[in-house]
Amino acid sequence: MKEKTLSEKTIGAHIYSISEDGKLTILASGQHRVVHESKEALMITHTSRRFLPFLLMSMCLLLVACSPLGGIGGGSTTPVPTHAPTLPPGATTDTCPADLSQTPTCQTPHSLRVAYGVESLIEHGFTGKGQTVVDIISFGSPTLQQDVDVFDQQFGLPPIKIQVISPLNEPESDPNRDKPGWGQETTLDVEVIHALAPDAGIVVLTSPVAETEGIFGLPEFRQLVQYALDHHLGNIISNSWGASEATLKDQAGQQERQQLDALLQKATTQEGITFFASSGDNGATDFLDPQQKHLSPTPTIGFAADSPWVTSVGGTSLQQGREIAWNSSEGGFSAFYPTPPYQQTLPASVQSLFQHRRGVPDVSADADPATAMADYINGAWTQIGGTSASAPVWAGIGAIADQMAGHPLGFINPGLYKVAASSLYAQAFHEVTVGNNDVNSGGVHVKGYQAMAGWNPVTGLGSPNAEVLLPALMAALKP
Repeated sequence: MKEKTLSEKTIGAHIYSISEDGKLTILASGQHRVVHESKEALMITHTSRRFLPFLLMSMCLLLVACSPLGGIGGGSTTPVPTHAPTLPPGATTDTCPADLSQTPTCQTPHSLRVAYGVESLIEHGFTGKGQTVVDIISFGSPTLQQDVDVFDQQFGLPPIKIQVISPLNEPESDPNRDKPGWGQETTLDVEVIHALAPDAGIVVLTSPVAETEGIFGLPEFRQLVQYALDHHLGNIISNSWGASEATLKDQAGQQERQQLDALLQKATTQEGITFFASSGDNGATDFLDPQQKHLSPTPTIGFAADSPWVTSVGGTSLQQGREIAWNSSEGGFSAFYPTPPYQQTLPASVQSLFQHRRGVPDVSADADPATAMADYINGAWTQIGGTSASAPVWAGIGAIADQMAGHPLGFINPGLYKVAASSLYAQAFHEVTVGNNDVNSGGVHVKGYQAMAGWNPVTGLGSPNAEVLLPALMAALKP
């Protein structure tokens, strides 16, 4: 495989606070070195409904005379691990398995962590240790643990025992016969989370009912969310599923959506839970029917990514040396929700697009099936893409953020947009300004949206630079 080109740069590191109006105040400064890695693409096969990873850049914030990471705003300090983890051989490899040797664009856990600004946090001991990510899914995978074991051995990741819980006493229902696809989805989610936050625990909560469209499968997922809250399973919940708003317009759809949305609001604002959801893989539209065969001819987005209490994750294409919008990244504006307060802080030039509606996505990550990480699924190496991979990337980074903060950050959306309104935006996020999510499929033509500087309805605020974003986010969320 072609070696990645590395360049080193010395940058100033700052400890700062962010005011309500987005003004940045530098509290202390220091110096550190950061390595930037050129981005390379990789091939994948698209197998399920909402699949695939994302991109950040690199930086680290250090307090003068403190090691490895110092205080964040207001005089408080970030918890510091006593020592950096000792990584086994293979943990820093950028070489994919031989089965994928013909795919020069293959990513590894290490290359993703470097691209997303996570690797230096790992080196300082911020690995997600002490945190747990809950993945909510239909069915799960019968080969999950075996697959993850092989994945870990290949890439030198610490072994992990995946906890799988199936608490619902209901008969199995899979009307679209997509159980194998849900199995692939499960393993993808877990391996991506583990790649980004190697010491975080992972709990897989499974439903015996497939989530398709409309309310089918949603009551069961709502029960799983409640179960996770009642049993305090973890503070990060990752969701790689979605139901088109076009299939939730009837009374039953509205009632179920409102019930789940009320639960999400309580969990994020009162119980310290952070929800990440994939925005979807259908560009500027979504399905009209439960069988997922007919796309809406008008702009449409999905639930639960449209919920203002969820951090919605769209998709990018992590190409060689640059990141552009993935043209299947689902995004647009909700028919159900008004513009939440945190999006009302965006510039007036963008507000004209909103027309008092909730905009999706909030952020993004690599989701292009042509630019993904090597996964070991069902006993074979493969690559899978879609926003089902970008959401668990953010979930892994969310676990690291909670570890750094020393407490659950909970509802992070106001903080994300506060950082975006500050002078740190260009450092904390990687803006995506090329591409669109126009739809031209099966006779359906939907004019989508253009990626552009700042927030846009394809990639949101952009992909994160975790080394800058996480400390800035913690500062922004301080009361």
